[in-house]
Amino acid sequence: MELHQLAYFVAVAEEGSFTRAAERLHVAQPGVSAQVKRLERELGQQLLDRSGRTVGLTDVGAAALPHARAALAAVQGVREAVDELAGLVRGQVAIGAVTSAGPVGLPDLLARFHERYPAVEITLAEANSDAMLAALREGRLDLAVVGLSTDPPPGIATQVLIDEPFLAVTVGFLEGRAEVPIPELAGLPVMALPKGTGLRTALDTAFASHGLAPRIAFEAADPNVLVQLAMRGLGVAVVPESLARYHAADLAVIDIVRPRLRGVLALAWRTDGPLSPAARALIAFARASYRS
Repeated sequence: MELHQLAYFVAVAEEGSFTRAAERLHVAQPGVSAQVKRLERELGQQLLDRSGRTVGLTDVGAAALPHARAALAAVQGVREAVDELAGLVRGQVAIGAVTSAGPVGLPDLLARFHERYPAVEITLAEANSDAMLAALREGRLDLAVVGLSTDPPPGIATQVLIDEPFLAVTVGFLEGRAEVPIPELAGLPVMALPKGTGLRTALDTAFASHGLAPRIAFEAADPNVLVQLAMRGLGVAVVPESLARYHAADLAVIDIVRPRLRGVLALAWRTDGPLSPAARALIAFARASYRS
């Protein structure tokens, strides 16, 4: 059994095609097919089901796939560890961020990291906080900027970047009010971030504490969109205080009470499982940058 055979098997399994796997690996398709067949002969079991229009996994192949991936990852880890000791941090890092992460200056951070570690490839994705916390635990992300309204799940460490209240902003509702209790919001059209975000979790939890649920008129992943909807008189938007105060000249800004809502934007990374040298460098760089 050779490493390139495992690499060919993983590529075919992920692509569902010998042709696409060959293109991905930049090798000839007959070579991929021959090496996978050789691997199957050595194991004495068929790993791939070639009977359909696409190539699928047999039960044996499905059981073998995670082990093949782990073997390839281990070899890559050896290479990266040797490079790290030689002072050559290289590899790939995957970063996630909520749409509302603008205030933390993530693009500037990544530009400075790239300047220091030019051999590290960076990928950036946006998602809600729940999805990114799951991706961190599963090792699909190395670092994320997430919104939290409760403690992070086990196996995840955090560093708080912003901690602020959530306020209500509106035009045409709650005129002249300085504050509004959660039970009163239940009778108004509320505009909030989608489920899975820290702000929405805090809001739903606050309503649930009164045995209520919010009447959601609009959802938007970007708090700035919620502000624009509020400016058009479409309801009461729940947004971070900094954003609410910025638009105070155009909107009524109202404290939410019973209970007051707070949330944080935080760096998050996993503490369980191995991290590549590039991921360790990114986490250390980001933590030091935000502390300063």
